[in-house]
Amino acid sequence: METVHVKQTALSDGLAPDSFASHAKGNTGLYRIIKAASYSLDGFRAAYKFEAAFRQVVWLNLVLLAAVIVMPLALGIKMMLVVASFLSLIVELLNTGIEACVDHTSTAQHPLAKIAKDVGSAAQFLALGLLTILWLMALSVFL
Repeated sequence: METVHVKQTALSDGLAPDSFASHAKGNTGLYRIIKAASYSLDGFRAAYKFEAAFRQVVWLNLVLLAAVIVMPLALGIKMMLVVASFLSLIVELLNTGIEACVDHTSTAQHPLAKIAKDVGSAAQFLALGLLTILWLMALSVFL
């Protein structure tokens, strides 16, 4: 009886019973975790391969994370810098996803597409601004 309810829910949610999404949603337990990790790795690879901004943020943060390791900063400061680095990577991944969705929908210029892309860019600007401010504050202990 529960299987019928799940299929009805999938149909009402717009998922065809034989669609890839329908099958992926049905996975549970360890197998689902493994598949999710695989999809995440695919996402990292795609972002790195196709998005120059993501590659730049990755390399910037690798350098900054190496600096965090070797610099004599308090643990709390190091933790905040690491969080800000991950935040900038997360925001860039989301921004890349937004851009891919917009471009998939249409490559024609449209005011809503511009807003979507500009808002994603603004989010990344804020994340990198936060990263810069935190690094300047952390480095101010050496002045």
